[in-house]
Amino acid sequence: MSSTMSQDQRVAVVTGGSGGIGRAVARRLSADGNTVVVNFVGNARRANEVIEEIVAAGGTAMVMAADVADEQAMGGLVR
Repeated sequence: MSSTMSQDQRVAVVTGGSGGIGRAVARRLSADGNTVVVNFVGNARRANEVIEEIVAAGGTAMVMAADVADEQAMGGLVR
């Protein structure tokens, strides 16, 4: 993501975004016009599949691995 984002651009961080409900939430948020950050721990392949689905549908997304139980990792995710 760029530091030149306008104030009306929205970024949605979806924890657990690589499967099940998280995958559906990520896809819906993208369809609603948000840039989506798919956060996951463990299965990078599944997380990247979600990104590919979003991009194929015309959305913007990125993937970031971070454990939500790790305060320092969450700080990095938000930055």
